[in-house]
Amino acid sequence: MGKRQRWDSRTIFIFAAIGSAAGLGNAWRFPYQAATNGGGAFLIPYFIALITAGIPLLILEFSVGHKFQAGAPTAFGKIKKGWETLGWWAILVSFVIVTYYAVIMAWVFNYLWHSLTLAWGDLPTDFFFNEVLSITSGPGVLGGFRIPVLIGLIIAWAAIYWTVRDGVKSVGKVVKWTVPLPIIMLGILVIRGLTLPGSIEGISYYLNPDFSKLLDIKVWAAAYGQIFFSLSVSFGVMVAYASYLPKKSDITNNAIITALANCGISFLAGFAVFGTLGYMAFQKGAAVADVAGSGGLGLAFCVYPEAINMLPFGSVIFALVFFIMLLTLGIDSAFSLVEGVVVGLSDKWGWKKKKVTRLTILVGFVISLLYATKGGLYWLDIVDHYVNDFGIIGVALFEVILVGWIYKTKKLREHVNPISDIKLGSWYDVFIKFITPLVLGVILIWNIIQEIIDVINGNLYEGYPLWAILIGGWLVAALLIVLSILLRKTKTDYQLKEDIKE
Repeated sequence: MGKRQRWDSRTIFIFAAIGSAAGLGNAWRFPYQAATNGGGAFLIPYFIALITAGIPLLILEFSVGHKFQAGAPTAFGKIKKGWETLGWWAILVSFVIVTYYAVIMAWVFNYLWHSLTLAWGDLPTDFFFNEVLSITSGPGVLGGFRIPVLIGLIIAWAAIYWTVRDGVKSVGKVVKWTVPLPIIMLGILVIRGLTLPGSIEGISYYLNPDFSKLLDIKVWAAAYGQIFFSLSVSFGVMVAYASYLPKKSDITNNAIITALANCGISFLAGFAVFGTLGYMAFQKGAAVADVAGSGGLGLAFCVYPEAINMLPFGSVIFALVFFIMLLTLGIDSAFSLVEGVVVGLSDKWGWKKKKVTRLTILVGFVISLLYATKGGLYWLDIVDHYVNDFGIIGVALFEVILVGWIYKTKKLREHVNPISDIKLGSWYDVFIKFITPLVLGVILIWNIIQEIIDVINGNLYEGYPLWAILIGGWLVAALLIVLSILLRKTKTDYQLKEDIKE
């Protein structure tokens, strides 16, 4: 397969890791999670989650990738025979996510074009659902394609291919621009938001502490969930990226810098979003909570465009800044998910990476066509919910069990400490063996119990029909596990030669 590629510098690696971690959710998920889960008080469970689970897991994935010089499937398989399955599960989750992530990127491309004329007018919600998506009546009606979305999807996949075509060499050239740019854009949006009347009320809604929320287990689950989802852990991405590091690389510092930078971007995004929403509430004479919507896609494509419309001047400029920010946040995460898949496949079969990259993107594009249909949003919502709530948390739980109890964290510390400034002590063992798996286990069990209760009560997710939940939710989740097992059992000539070498 040839000599393994290397990052051009430590800075480029950190940029790539931050780019993968900081995605669209930083801009629209974290601010809303904070605002509705105790405001400033939410930062307490959030940072506890970062310290007790986020950073330890990131160190784990960087360490495993660096030590075994391989993507997640091969690396986990080297730790313990049979656990290659876990690595495939991780990158299949990544693959599923990037197939719909690319469609969200397509919408962003559409909005970049529409920003030039503020085409959404006075009814951004109607514009998003009726004009951009032409949404159908339900998941059973796909309704064909909207050509602008299809064009945006082709551009998104082309951009992903262009970025990862030469592995870390081409990725390195791109992240030098796509990581600093959204931070600059966020800074512009923060300054603009804070200069508007009513912005302080928006910031107050975002950060006003409600300490009584700390007694609610849902708030803690939300904090840990946000950390897992936004750090790109349990996707196989960070294992793949770390496998390209040279032998002498500071693992713990790299992990801490990546984690703190990601959280800083999320925190900054809250000021950008809620400063502007405070102005929107001021203009309407309404409460901030009434104009903030329910976060997620609606915040990005409906609520914020309406707020942009109300700006006293420069609406077009700030619309472009906002959607360029989303684009640059999203593209880094999208291509990192593809890179994780490509590394896993090329390590296993010994294929040339360019060939694997083209194959992965072709298959990904074909699958993403489902989400690009007029009824695609329903399927995107269902798949996203079940893959996130059960796939990501499940992978993370088995990762800490594998390293903490089977491989032993002491071996990981012996690899990391000689090359890192910040040394891992026995405290790290406590996190990986006890605290992190306990938290992950509680969240996973909690999610399963809630799901069962909802089904019994006939309260299906977002009111979707049972057949759609079974296909887009449980069938997809089960297929990922079955495919992971099949991929692990497939023995290749290349893998046999590698086993003989060892």
